Amino acid sequence: MNVKPVIELTADGSHTLFIPELNEHYHSVNGAIQESTHVFIEAGLKHCEKDDIHVFEVGFGTGLNAFLTLLENRKSGKIIRYTSIEAYPLADIVIKKLNYPERCLPMAQDMYYKLHSAESGKETEITGDFYLTKIEADLTRFDFSETRENADVIYFDAFAPDKQPDMWTQEIFDGLYYLSGNGGILVTYCAKGAVRRMMRQAGFTTERLPGPPGKREMLRATKRI
Repeated sequence: MNVKPVIELTADGSHTLFIPELNEHYHSVNGAIQESTHVFIEAGLKHCEKDDIHVFEVGFGTGLNAFLTLLENRKSGKIIRYTSIEAYPLADIVIKKLNYPERCLPMAQDMYYKLHSAESGKETEITGDFYLTKIEADLTRFDFSETRENADVIYFDAFAPDKQPDMWTQEIFDGLYYLSGNGGILVTYCAKGAVRRMMRQAGFTTERLPGPPGKREMLRATKRI
């Protein structure tokens, strides 16, 4: 995929990226920070009661989900080990133009850039309680057995099924179920019936939740053994 992103302003004042080749945005035009907070932090991270949490993210993209997770963890004092897989990392020139630090916490700007500059394939200490491992790889060819530990929370933030259908397959959700620990949570902005059925086929218990502004519903799936 030849990614040539265009920076756009969303309704909550934060940026998103538009990919003309896919006619797709990285985040909701109704509010990028608002959407990520609602779907991944409120419906996902905050529902994990562990003190040492392994987050596995599908789609590092702009780094917004990782940044919001890092900021949220400053309040909790937990340990977060964050693994994110991304096939098409963004160029530095794009990253430096995004306004997430400005909109969230200006004094955390260096931490945001540290997330992006972290070396792929190596665990990087971002703060004393947040550790990031980035994997530059295609999820459709990823060996889930390579991950070092089970995931407690999975952020599934791939492009929409009609834009990137090979990321929304039974094989992928079977792999994510395998990756999840008992009680593991998977959250995604997508609430399509076909996606929910694949999650259930994989073994997850699913629930529809109210979506962020602009979306009626989202999905949360839980692994129960």
